Amino acid sequence: MTDNGVGPDLVTHNIILSAYKSGAQYLKALSYFELMKGTNIRPDTTTFNIVIHCLVKLGQYGEAVDIFNSMREKKSECHPDIVTFTSIIHLYSLCGQIENCKAVFNTMLAEGLKPNIVSYNALIGAYASLGMSEKALLVFNEIKQNGFRPDVISYTSLLNAYGRSQKPEKAREIFDLMKRNNWKPNLVSYNALIDAYGSNGFLAEAIEVLREMEQNGVEPNIVSICTLLAACGRCGKKVKIDSILSAAELRGIKLNTIAYNSAIGSYMNVGEYEKALMLYRSMRKKKVKPDSVTYNVLISGFCKMSKYSEALEFFDEMMELKIPLSKEVYSSVISAYSKQGQLTEAESMFTTMKTSGCCPDVITYTTMIHAYNAVENWNKAFALFQEMEMKNVQPDSIACSALMRAFNKGDQPAKVLTLAKFMRDKMIPFSDSIFFEMVSACSILQDWRTAIDLIKMMEPSFSVISVGLLNQLLHFIGKTGKTETMMKLFYKIVATGAEINFSTYSILLKNLLAAGNWRKYVEVLQWMEDAGIQPSIRMYRNIFSYAQISSGTEYAAIIQERIESLKRKSENQVSTSKLYDSPLPTLY
Repeated sequence: MTDNGVGPDLVTHNIILSAYKSGAQYLKALSYFELMKGTNIRPDTTTFNIVIHCLVKLGQYGEAVDIFNSMREKKSECHPDIVTFTSIIHLYSLCGQIENCKAVFNTMLAEGLKPNIVSYNALIGAYASLGMSEKALLVFNEIKQNGFRPDVISYTSLLNAYGRSQKPEKAREIFDLMKRNNWKPNLVSYNALIDAYGSNGFLAEAIEVLREMEQNGVEPNIVSICTLLAACGRCGKKVKIDSILSAAELRGIKLNTIAYNSAIGSYMNVGEYEKALMLYRSMRKKKVKPDSVTYNVLISGFCKMSKYSEALEFFDEMMELKIPLSKEVYSSVISAYSKQGQLTEAESMFTTMKTSGCCPDVITYTTMIHAYNAVENWNKAFALFQEMEMKNVQPDSIACSALMRAFNKGDQPAKVLTLAKFMRDKMIPFSDSIFFEMVSACSILQDWRTAIDLIKMMEPSFSVISVGLLNQLLHFIGKTGKTETMMKLFYKIVATGAEINFSTYSILLKNLLAAGNWRKYVEVLQWMEDAGIQPSIRMYRNIFSYAQISSGTEYAAIIQERIESLKRKSENQVSTSKLYDSPLPTLY
């Protein structure tokens, strides 16, 4: 064309740009657009729509929004149309800025543009990405109210919204509704339904959908396999992982990096570390390139099974392959060094992370606080916590618990209670471990008043608090000599239906005996028997010894009669002579 002295016009330029776009050659499209700007041909709305599409595909969202805003200026020669607005809705959806999606949609309406089915689908898809099923349903209904007919994409997006909002049954209803309305589900629809079941722990139903799609002539793809593999890990189904991998092989579906990551992660989740390792070796043998997710799964998995040397070997491989380190990998490696007592290496890795431009998150900071906790250096742990605040990294209950533990180990219990006040001010929720450290601090400080306030705070949660923490509370109160208060707390714990074990009764008995309350001691022994928890021999021997030494002949006879009566009711009766002849048990 140019050889004949005829330059390309706008239509030609747009055809070329569209060809690059259709061929997913987004960088070439942008380069061509730059060349086009050097000509006398001015771009139109179609041109800008193609460029915005390419920028979104390349993740250059800021540049795409700039073009959109420039098109909306009054002096602009070409203004945004339905396609432009729809692309921007999709852009904000990818960024997770759902409120902006709705704002752009409303702006489109305000400027007199009538949404089409693609615009509506983009908005439903935005809500679906965050599991906002109620809002997705409102838009879905709006499609019908405005005279449009929802298509396969509309139904699939709504189905996906229900899946991500943990409503797989509703997802199935939408899937069936789509078929009743004479729309044929496509591969994406089936994969969305598989994910709706699989991500919510319904593995059998997810596998049944896979069979259903094949029966209906829709061939599963790698996304189907990845979804099922991830579901296996969540459900803890060892055998199913093998079956799904075999199914993929039989169907000629070659595993990609994501699929391998899902399978390796699932094996790790169910404790099949050897199989995970074998699959990783197969991955390398088949020249499928691992990524940071692969190594994070392996490194964190081997750390969980205390195989820190192996975890660090994977880190070395990752460095050799020059794979960029993610925050998760940094945290896992720091943890591995810390667990092996290599604090210097852990500190070096933490410093490298910051200098490389990878900002530590709360998990990484918590990992380092645990590292300092292990070497009982509360000063450095506290300095790191303060650095979190300076860097605007919001601490969570796990980070606070780790620092509290460091304070208690460093004989700084007052700082534990100060940190608890900070948590209340920042509205950071209190966990079992937080309460545990606070009770420990009160015990060290002998701060009875704070402990009582703490117990009142915990009372509504007794039914879900761990038995270890409840036992610690009883022990703390009991050792102060306040046995009546201890027993009142025990009654409240029982009333909530919280778990009570052998140690709970042991704490009560020990403190009752120390206070000389033998009547309540015998009563607690009876409660143990009634609860189906067999008292230890030592528990009986303790009260016999007390009766002989402290209670005089009259009370000793009464106590012995009570114990004998109690033992006759026990299913596992132990004779008095055996009690005296037995060696001292280690229990209690």
